[in-house]
Amino acid sequence: MRHWHWHGYGPGHGPGGWGIALMAIVSLLVLAVLVLLAVALFRYVSRSRQPIPHGPGAAGAVGGGPGGPHGWGHGPTPEQLLAERFARGEIDAEEYWHRLDTLRSPGGPGGPGGSGPGE
Repeated sequence: MRHWHWHGYGPGHGPGGWGIALMAIVSLLVLAVLVLLAVALFRYVSRSRQPIPHGPGAAGAVGGGPGGPHGWGHGPTPEQLLAERFARGEIDAEEYWHRLDTLRSPGGPGGPGGSGPGE
C-alpha cells in the first residue's frame, strides 16, 4: 500500500525533463498540422464554389438551354470571359475591342450564322 499515495509515480518514475519537452514539441507539431489542414480545406472549399449564373443565359431562365440565344446557358458567355480578361489586364483595349467586334460579327463565333453549340 505504500505506492498507493504516489499512484505509481515516485522517484525515478514518470516522464523526465526530456520527456516533457518531447511531449510539448509533438503537441505543437500536431496543432500546427491541424491548423494547416483547416486553412487548406478552407481555401479548397472557397475556390471550388462557382458563381451562380444570372441573366438571360442562365440555366433555367427564359432563353437558357440548348435552344436559347446563349447555347446551353452554362457559365459565362464569351463576351463576359473577354471582359474579365480585359479587367484583369491580360489584354489591352485595342485587342478587347477587336475580339469583341469579331464575336459580335455575323460570321463570328458568337454571331448569327456562326458555329455555336448544337449546330
